[in-house]
Amino acid sequence: MTEFEKIVIGKSSIPALIITVILMIAVPVVFFLCWRRKHKQQTKIGYLIAGAIGFIVSARVLELGIHYFCIVSDNPVSRFINGNTIAFVLYGIVMAGVFEECGRHIVLKYIMKKNRTPENAVLYGIGHGGIEILAVILPLIITYLVIAVMFSKGNVEEALTALKITEETAAAALPSVQAAAAFDYGMMAMNVLERLLAMLGHIGLTVIVFYGVHSAEKGYLPLAILLHMLMDLFAALYQRGAAPLWSVEVWVAVWVMVILFLAVKLYRKMKGSSSD
Repeated sequence: MTEFEKIVIGKSSIPALIITVILMIAVPVVFFLCWRRKHKQQTKIGYLIAGAIGFIVSARVLELGIHYFCIVSDNPVSRFINGNTIAFVLYGIVMAGVFEECGRHIVLKYIMKKNRTPENAVLYGIGHGGIEILAVILPLIITYLVIAVMFSKGNVEEALTALKITEETAAAALPSVQAAAAFDYGMMAMNVLERLLAMLGHIGLTVIVFYGVHSAEKGYLPLAILLHMLMDLFAALYQRGAAPLWSVEVWVAVWVMVILFLAVKLYRKMKGSSSD
């Protein structure tokens, strides 16, 4: 496995990864503590938990089940999607938008029937975005940290043995090892910024979906799906090598601002109607 012998862990990789792990944990915790402290009387912890469970069921169980057939397994559908950039991008953004926003809608309309306050909608969004960090992003960063520590010791064979990388799994493991080796403070900043934007996006989209439930207006669920799709567009293009990483962050930031502008407007409208 000569490719692994060429791996050199950057001087900033391990400290950058450690700081990233700390900040990834801090992001949802700080969001929750600040919002809960300000709106303790209007919020219920159940909405935070519902947001977390809603994400796991909709995005990590149901959506991944569809992905297994359409992306992972070998069949005519997966071969077409994986072999066509336009199909891959459209499939990815549609699935993310439909599953996550419909998941929010179902939970907020049919399960969380009590304490329907705008403040709880925000708390739901924090739970949704927070569990994505803790259950999806954080384990990946920790994996990179473990890889970086093992390879920094200088004995490649020991590192491969400890990480259980064999001849059969080497090709699949190599990109992760390379990513861990190349991780630096710039990547740290990009990852943390991306998660901050994602958290704000999840909160904003939850408020939009919640407003549709609150007002019984059907158009807000399709609007949230469309906004989610647009927000994810450049991330899907980046996965196909069709867009640079910096453009993803700029694109997401623009659409998060659009989402937040609309969400704040709807939030204030709900608050105004509740005080009448």
